[in-house]
Amino acid sequence: MSLLHRQLSQLLSVWRWKRRVDVSLYPAAGFHFRTFCSTTTSNTDPIEIHKKKLFLWFSHLPQEEKQFGGYFSPETMHVDPLILERKPEDRAGLLNSSLQSEATSNPSITVEQLFDPTDTCYENRGLNVLLYGAVGTGKSTVVRKLVLDWCSGSTLTHFKLMVPFSCEDLSQLSKVASLRDLVGRKYFHLRKHPMLSGEGNQAKNVLFIFNGMEKMNLDFRIGSTELCSDPNEALPPGVVLVNLLRKYLLPEASILVTTRLSALDRIPQKYVSRYAQICGFSDPDRQRAYFSSRLLQQSGELPHNQEVHALIELLYLNLQEKSQLAAACFLPSYCWLTCATLHFLHLTDANSHIRTLTGIYTNFLRLNFGGEVLGTGIGTNVPIQEHQSSLMLYVVRTVGKVAFDGVIYKRTSFSEKELEQWIGGKTKTDEELRQLAMFRTDVLDFFLARSVESGQNLPEVASEHDQRRYVFAVPAMQEYLAALYVVLGENKSALEKFTNQVSEAIGQASEDVSALFNILSKFIPLRIFAVFNLLKLFPKIYEKISSYNKGSIARTMASELFRTEDSYNEDVLDQVEQSLLGVHGPQPKQYSEGRPFELYPIFMGGLLHYENRVLLQQLGCSIQSSTVAQITQALRKYLVRELSKPQPPDELMDLLVLLYEFQNPRLTAEVLASIRSIPLTSIRMTSLKCFILSSVLSCAPASYRLEKLDLSSCLLTNDMVQILRPAFKHTRNLNLQFNSLGPESCVILRDLLLDPESSIKSLLLCDNALLDSGACTLLEALPQNESLTHLSLMHTGIGDQAALELAERLQKHGGLQELNVAYNNIGDNAALALVDTCKEHPSIHTVHLYLNPLSDVGKQALYVRGVPKGHSGSGRRVKVLASVTEGTDISEDWHPILRVIRENASSWDREHLKQQLQVFLRDLEWGRQQQRNIWKRLHFRRVEKGVRQTLEMLEKDSLPPSTGHSK
Repeated sequence: MSLLHRQLSQLLSVWRWKRRVDVSLYPAAGFHFRTFCSTTTSNTDPIEIHKKKLFLWFSHLPQEEKQFGGYFSPETMHVDPLILERKPEDRAGLLNSSLQSEATSNPSITVEQLFDPTDTCYENRGLNVLLYGAVGTGKSTVVRKLVLDWCSGSTLTHFKLMVPFSCEDLSQLSKVASLRDLVGRKYFHLRKHPMLSGEGNQAKNVLFIFNGMEKMNLDFRIGSTELCSDPNEALPPGVVLVNLLRKYLLPEASILVTTRLSALDRIPQKYVSRYAQICGFSDPDRQRAYFSSRLLQQSGELPHNQEVHALIELLYLNLQEKSQLAAACFLPSYCWLTCATLHFLHLTDANSHIRTLTGIYTNFLRLNFGGEVLGTGIGTNVPIQEHQSSLMLYVVRTVGKVAFDGVIYKRTSFSEKELEQWIGGKTKTDEELRQLAMFRTDVLDFFLARSVESGQNLPEVASEHDQRRYVFAVPAMQEYLAALYVVLGENKSALEKFTNQVSEAIGQASEDVSALFNILSKFIPLRIFAVFNLLKLFPKIYEKISSYNKGSIARTMASELFRTEDSYNEDVLDQVEQSLLGVHGPQPKQYSEGRPFELYPIFMGGLLHYENRVLLQQLGCSIQSSTVAQITQALRKYLVRELSKPQPPDELMDLLVLLYEFQNPRLTAEVLASIRSIPLTSIRMTSLKCFILSSVLSCAPASYRLEKLDLSSCLLTNDMVQILRPAFKHTRNLNLQFNSLGPESCVILRDLLLDPESSIKSLLLCDNALLDSGACTLLEALPQNESLTHLSLMHTGIGDQAALELAERLQKHGGLQELNVAYNNIGDNAALALVDTCKEHPSIHTVHLYLNPLSDVGKQALYVRGVPKGHSGSGRRVKVLASVTEGTDISEDWHPILRVIRENASSWDREHLKQQLQVFLRDLEWGRQQQRNIWKRLHFRRVEKGVRQTLEMLEKDSLPPSTGHSK
């Protein structure tokens, strides 16, 4: 039995090893790994165990990748960033705009090539390679790919053992340990491996990797760091690393160290064999390869893939134009953000996991700055951790202030002097100056980049009045950081900050104050004793000041969301898409002088969501639950007040996005209670926007009903209707005119009409190619539906079959009042059968049949059928609108018929309309000839003039654009 168990275990191990997985390219501030415990038999090679365990762990995806389902998976193709070898004297050269021209003279190399023998290397001495780069250039990703390739045997095969370490993990160790102990703690199966014993030259086959060296305080001074050549001697981790780099400990071993720019000089030049700078993606082709590998990782249908291909082409065109996005995507981190945002905008469907734009940006910052701290510890004997503070919080207080002032004063670019003023601030101590220098070197370029526009035709030496301008690498990042700056309370006044500090101090000493109060009240006069009463009341005073501040945040959110000057801009999701894909064709009209910052209030709402607050807490940015409660309470009041005024469709779409980003069902339900109509006409709906609309309305109670949901001219498709079905349940009057719906949509709408929870009274489907098949499917719901009173199937391509089916189904539906089947292919017989049924129907009062191919005899018969006879029991008249005339009289509805034609002529068949207007003129001429009353003849002339004017406008093509209205 034990033999069988061993065989099965070996087969399972082989099967797992053969599951070849490539690494996905994504930014990470550092990699961490757990202690691996060996569970296999002692006969298994420790190196093979090591490779398998390394492969499994380094193939692990962080949560930020998993949230995108199968799209961002480990099978995603890796795109190598540009790596340039630097001479020692050029090692500190920073990234600049001329990097592409520099790359032509210095070809890119691979990490494997960095370990090729050099002319200066000594025999039996390994190489020390220092790979450095700014935040977001892909250092950790390159290391991750290197480890996986070594595990699979595709690179650095001359190294029999690779031992990766996270310097962040090493910096947290407080106890001394030998090199072999450090390796054994991380990789238990290597604890006694002879390659690490120091005997002979076995270590020449070993490669150590230390990722994120800037997190350790290395001191190479002999007086501070003792020499050690014994791998078994216990020393602090920093001392072990220093001796490895000195080649005093295991000199035959090779070492790869990655670090940020600011930490380059922590390793003396004499201990570095080669310098290499990782420079990200230097050309649009590398960027395109990355986007293709990310966005095309799906097994969807061919049309879906074609849509993604079109997105990539638009993105590539924008990059080729050397846009600001191309400058941002120089960093692989921003390529990740671009892919995540496009995935959010275009690959969202009804089955998608709940994701928000704020969540994407928060996850992006956690990927790049999670666990990152700002501290130097240079020239001290104190561990570097004690000099550290949250790097993200430092970003908010510096770059966030720049972003906030830019939003307040409608500015997107900043001069060098302004950045110096805002970011430099009033620094006094040496430690603050060192932190500032480190921040500028490592982080500032991650958020701010040279403006592409200001960089064109710029002289090499900028004059005092012609300074270089800097912008945020991604426009939305400015609004995100500004929102974070406000929500964290960093924009408090001096009084608020002072009261906060005093209140916290008194709160911490509240018991002491009470004790002192009880003692001194017996000895101190009342006039002095009042001071202590004031101190006891001080926290309450601060609470009032604090709540006022939270109210001002909510008021800012509401006022910024409904700015009058921004009311004519496109909705925020379209603005985000344009910033990524560029604007192709005519530029959108801008009615405000500066760029609108409509994402700013939406990000403020999204940052209050619990999941985002948890991530921010990990970054050292804490948003208290009490703060969220106060802002939410005040925000509801301001939103309800603003919604009492009519809002344009774009502003309403932005409101829906805010409520979605907030992810607060209670607040959403309270705001929806004040909304009775959502007119989104002419909004370019996408799957995401449909998902947002349905998600928001799903927060309302089951009894909630919208009086009107207008989605006309929104480019809706069959798939979008499926996503919107939950929203339709809350609607009484549903307008889906002028979209791209087909017969498939009728299946969803039929089921909607049959749903007992649905209460749709009016359904308008004008200008959708439903055809007979779709209309017949929809009409299957009529016998069991009890709510529908108005149905419009105008210009939907239906013919006699659907008209006869409608006549049959109407006999079993008793609530319909108005039926519009104008501008279709309905002939005389089907039209007569339909009118006969409507005449017998208990509630139908109007039938629209104009612009159908009806003969003169047929129209006359329709009019006669609609007029009740003298012996009719009910005497009810069904109004039949088949022409501008009714027999020998003018139709009461001639003007609405002409208005519908004029408003929709630009999207309808011009020749068909001209023919119908000619028919109207013949009807008017015949009716005028039958009249003897001079006043009625003049009325015919007036109507005839209106028809001729419409006909002339059609011939001259001078009609106004289609407004998407129909009766």
